Amino acid sequence: MSFQYAIEPQLTPAEFIDVLHRSTLAERRPVDRPDLIQAMLENAAVIVTARDHGRLVGISRALTDFVYCTYLSDLAVDEAYQRRGIGRELIRQTHLAAGLQTALILLAAPKARSYYGHIGMTAHESCWYIPRTNAVPPERVQTDPVQPEPDRLG
Repeated sequence: MSFQYAIEPQLTPAEFIDVLHRSTLAERRPVDRPDLIQAMLENAAVIVTARDHGRLVGISRALTDFVYCTYLSDLAVDEAYQRRGIGRELIRQTHLAAGLQTALILLAAPKARSYYGHIGMTAHESCWYIPRTNAVPPERVQTDPVQPEPDRLG
C-alpha cells in the first residue's frame, strides 16, 4: 500500500485533532482547545502529512531554524496504520524539509520510547526542560530592530 506524503502548512485544526485522537498522542495534546491547536499549526516551521486516499493517517510537526537544529514536536500515526513505515517516512520527510544539516531532536512519548531506537535514532541521556504552566500566554510583542540612539553630544 502506498501513502501520499506532503508538506501541508495549511492543515486544519480539525484534521490535526482527528488524527491525534486516532493515534496515542491526544492524551498529551490540548485537543479540547482548538485555539491552541491552531496556534501550534501556525507556528510550526514544517508540517508533513501522510494520507491514504485523502484520509489523514499521520502527521509530523516540527520547529526549526533550517541550519542547525530541528525539534520534532509531534509525530502521530493513526493506530490502525501503525507498523507500516509511516512514522519513519514522516521523520525522513521532515528532516529533508528542514535540511539534513540540522540535528533532528525529539522527546519520546512514553509509549513510543523503544520505537525511535528501532528506526535508527540515537538516544541522548541528558535532556532538561521546564514544564509548561497553565498561564495564559502574553500577547506577542512586535520585535523591530533596535535603532541606535542619536548622538547627543554634537
